[in-house]
Amino acid sequence: MTFKLNHLHLKTQDPDQTARFYVDTLGATIVNQTTNGGYRLDLHGLSLNVSKFLEHQSREQKYGMEHIAIDTDELDALVEKLKGQGIHILEQTVVSGGRRVCFFEGPDGVQLEFIEMK
Repeated sequence: MTFKLNHLHLKTQDPDQTARFYVDTLGATIVNQTTNGGYRLDLHGLSLNVSKFLEHQSREQKYGMEHIAIDTDELDALVEKLKGQGIHILEQTVVSGGRRVCFFEGPDGVQLEFIEMK
């Protein structure tokens, strides 16, 4: 049996604003805009679907997710970029292996994490 990650789906009240955040802040690219006003984004190889609640979905829907972790070799520059954009920094700390990390808040309270590459 083989498994491969297909996509991560983010539900939001404002798909345009959320898509812009991932493009402008994290360098995602827009793959396409869906017929329901959502987006398919490519976040450095991770497919993100961004949409409002889906009218035809019968199971419970929730906004956001816990966090997305992204490795970077430019942690200091990215933290300064976040601060310059007025993005809420949640925590900066050091994790196992001595790598520095920065947790920050994205749209709809989604937590994101930059992890320093060693």
